[in-house]
Amino acid sequence: MTVKTRINEVFNQAPPFVGVNLVALDQPLLDALGQNGADAISGGFLSYGEAWGTAERFDMARLANIHPPVLHTHDSSGRRSDTVEFHPAYHWLMEASVENGLQASTWDTLSAAPRDNGLGEPAQRMPQVERAARLFVAAQVESGHVCPMTMTHASVATLQAAPDRLRDWLPLIRSRAYDPRFLPFWEKRGVTLGMGMTEKQGGTDVRANTTVAVPTSGDEYQLTGHKWFFSAPMSDGFLVLAKVGKEPTAFLVPRFRPDGNVNALHFQRLKDKLGNRSNASAEVEFKDAFAWRIGGEDKGIATILKMVQFTRLDCAVASAGLLRMGTALAIHHAQHRSVFQRKLADQPAMRAVLADLALEQEAATAVALRLAASFDRAEKSPHEAARARVLTPVVKFALCKAAPGFLFEAMECLGGNGYIEDSPMPRLYREAPVNAIWEGAGNVMALDLMRAAGKEAEVVAATLVTLGEETRGLPGAAEAARDVEEALKDPQAEARARFAVTRLAALAATAALVGSAPAEIAEAYARTRLARAPWPLGANDLGTVTDRLIGRALPLI
Repeated sequence: MTVKTRINEVFNQAPPFVGVNLVALDQPLLDALGQNGADAISGGFLSYGEAWGTAERFDMARLANIHPPVLHTHDSSGRRSDTVEFHPAYHWLMEASVENGLQASTWDTLSAAPRDNGLGEPAQRMPQVERAARLFVAAQVESGHVCPMTMTHASVATLQAAPDRLRDWLPLIRSRAYDPRFLPFWEKRGVTLGMGMTEKQGGTDVRANTTVAVPTSGDEYQLTGHKWFFSAPMSDGFLVLAKVGKEPTAFLVPRFRPDGNVNALHFQRLKDKLGNRSNASAEVEFKDAFAWRIGGEDKGIATILKMVQFTRLDCAVASAGLLRMGTALAIHHAQHRSVFQRKLADQPAMRAVLADLALEQEAATAVALRLAASFDRAEKSPHEAARARVLTPVVKFALCKAAPGFLFEAMECLGGNGYIEDSPMPRLYREAPVNAIWEGAGNVMALDLMRAAGKEAEVVAATLVTLGEETRGLPGAAEAARDVEEALKDPQAEARARFAVTRLAALAATAALVGSAPAEIAEAYARTRLARAPWPLGANDLGTVTDRLIGRALPLI
């Protein structure tokens, strides 16, 4: 008798999460877009979500990470070359994001043009919200290449301190043409910018930097020194700090000197990073490198801070994107995997985890896009400007800090399938810490809130009042606002900085959910995150809102 076996038949496995529309399947994102003044249809977000959800784009992300960049310090004749070689998949992703304006869309003159609000009246454009949503989606697929997108976009804010440089560079930054050729910037169709602030002995303390700048003519200088982290080294120019006097000064260092010769940027090595593998980060030495001064001498920190808010916003948005992809992968797996004759998604213990993941991710999406809306409205609204100033470090702290633990929980939903490199989960997990570390780690963000409370007490107080009004009547909201206020006034406030920023972040997320999510979801978040300290994911009783949360996060596909 022949016994039939299923030894070569694959069953009870989830299909790959590809060929999906990363926007259409994400109801929290659609609602947050609408609440914050962006239209998913007229803004082209549905076609954008379809493009980023293709199997080809996910495969390009995989290839860009398993083939990391390679440094070439010298050519075959022994001459210095100081170039970094990337896999074609990385260039493919860069081209896709540049075409969609992730490097510059908020600086487009067209972004300020009014549009109809549906009532025959002009409505304010929300370019920061629209760009944030696109960044949110791209980061779900591949976050490494997002780094030069972020730096290029944020650099424009600092370049505004140097009108001549802005005039020279801005048209090429705005260009939708990705041009990776190693040429002087004025010979290219489009450019990207990187940055190098920290040194071995300084890290966050950039006043400890030892790189020296010597003036040569007008705003032209020569730089000698080193940078411990030099991000995206094949960019066309870099914002760096160096000392002319006692305090740092900001400079733009191009890859090529004005005479067309290669500038003296000598790469020592590429960092062997935990994640963010597709993107290069270098150590560099300057040997009388040519540079243009940006802003006044000894005013470098203030000048650079103009871009810091934008990079911190992007860190928060990208982390929210990682949470979103982790949630989608976990729910997708549970919808298709059976254990003990039942789908995982139908089992109460797993549903509790999935719903809690979905709630956390929905809050992250809502608060990230609401923060982007404050950037859009800041120029016309002092209240929104205050909100952006106070909440940017707070939201960055919360979302970036949450990502590693959150993605571990999502990975566990997939079991062994989520732990192997055939799954996107390990890459997401390795990627998660970088946003928390970059542009100010947790303590730096918490202390930024403390400094704001000391120097701009009325701004912080006004923001607390506004958040209190937006969350009025929700469980724990009034208590959370009071906790923050008391912590900021505590004689030992610095020691309570993380407590204050954590409570304020949860309050801000609740307020964002009030605007964009169904009332029962905002109430569930407040009840489990504000009214008491949150329990581990999956241990919070979400009751009847469980089904709705999972359905909003990912319908069955």
